[in-house]
Amino acid sequence: MGALVRTGHLARAAELVYTISDERRQGMEFLALVETAAEAGDLCGAQTLAESIPLRGWRDDALVALAAAWARTGERDTAAALAERIRYPHNWGRTWALLAKAMADNGDTAAARGFAARADKEVSSYPLDDAGEVLALLMEVADATGDERLAAAFADRVEDFARSHNRTVSSRSRPPSLAVVLAREVLRGDLDRIDALLRTPPRPPAGAGPRLCGGALGGFADQDVAQQGDPDDVREVDSHPLPAESFLRARDLARVLDAVVETVGQDMVLALADRAETLLDTDVGPDHSILLEAVTLSLAERGHLERAMALVDRIEPGQRAGRQAQIAGRLARYGDTDQAEAVAHAIGDRRAHTRALVEVVRELARRGDPDRAEVLVRSITDRWAQGEALVEVVRALARRVEPGRAEALAHSIAHRSTRARALAALAELSEPSRARRLAAQVLLLDDWVTAMPVLERFVPRAVATVADQMMR
Repeated sequence: MGALVRTGHLARAAELVYTISDERRQGMEFLALVETAAEAGDLCGAQTLAESIPLRGWRDDALVALAAAWARTGERDTAAALAERIRYPHNWGRTWALLAKAMADNGDTAAARGFAARADKEVSSYPLDDAGEVLALLMEVADATGDERLAAAFADRVEDFARSHNRTVSSRSRPPSLAVVLAREVLRGDLDRIDALLRTPPRPPAGAGPRLCGGALGGFADQDVAQQGDPDDVREVDSHPLPAESFLRARDLARVLDAVVETVGQDMVLALADRAETLLDTDVGPDHSILLEAVTLSLAERGHLERAMALVDRIEPGQRAGRQAQIAGRLARYGDTDQAEAVAHAIGDRRAHTRALVEVVRELARRGDPDRAEVLVRSITDRWAQGEALVEVVRALARRVEPGRAEALAHSIAHRSTRARALAALAELSEPSRARRLAAQVLLLDDWVTAMPVLERFVPRAVATVADQMMR
């Protein structure tokens, strides 16, 4: 249905959605159509569709997405008018915050601050479960508009909200807003909040009421906020023992690592790894394995193989080969393909060994070395896995404008569906006449879904024909 929207057949896509009997699935599909139409630039069509959605909850969600889309185009008055029409209070704070973020991204500081003040007012009036995410988004808006003091105040409010909603030992019940705040500070070289949270035991949730969102409206409505210190000042901390439990949970720190590992310097990666290992020694809850995986792969991605492999010994023996395969993939992703190949070949478990080689082949191809990738494919004995690896090699050869070699390699793939995906990948990077011929081959090998991206690009009228056949 997305292909229909992108090729100018929004009404026909909506007709297909109306045939869905399950209300929840129908609502999800309508929302997806609205978002796809907005991304394709048909905002008027998306708005007409959004207003026709029969279920009020899904209609509200569609208007939220549409208001943000209008704001991203700079149509702030239209966006604000749509935001005013949103029915349910739990959507109000998020909507105005999204509008503020769009205006900030567009460079309209005055509009961004105005919308952010409205979001702050709404989220303080209706302290709902997603208030932490809204406050984190307002923190990003304050950063984008150059108000670092206000951004720091919002960061504090996110922490207060997380503390007041710390109702279980597991961080699984906590939203990712605290991790957003911590990642922001890590990117600025500041570990103070992480260290403070590591030393602070969890406390019972605070009483309900407006103070869940930090008390007064503060925020953009009140610019007199105390300076929270120089965010660029990296402070080292003493290695005091942690309490038996700290407020910062394993999943929180895993989210931070995932968010910053590709951006921060080596020293910061190692500093976060130190804190993660310390937390692993004290946090044996259900998210222990999540943090262990995050820190292991972060170290591998940044080239600290020895330390990453040492952490593998901390997991269950039956899971170690799988983690080693992940390490090989991360090494390749970061560019150390030689070491990644060595790790892959050293894995004793056959399935994990194969998976690691597939990841190395894919990364070599993505990095523009299809020749070496094709040689390495020969060491993969499983025919299905070999075909999966070759799909990316075919794509790399097509990017290098070697269509004949790429097509021959695609036809060498044993499994029909995998061969069809390889030919479709080649078709997307080919000139029109070859693409049409390859699309026909894809259809003979597999179904319409695999061929649809090619048809959408080179034979857009065929998409509507397929839809007509489906509706008969």
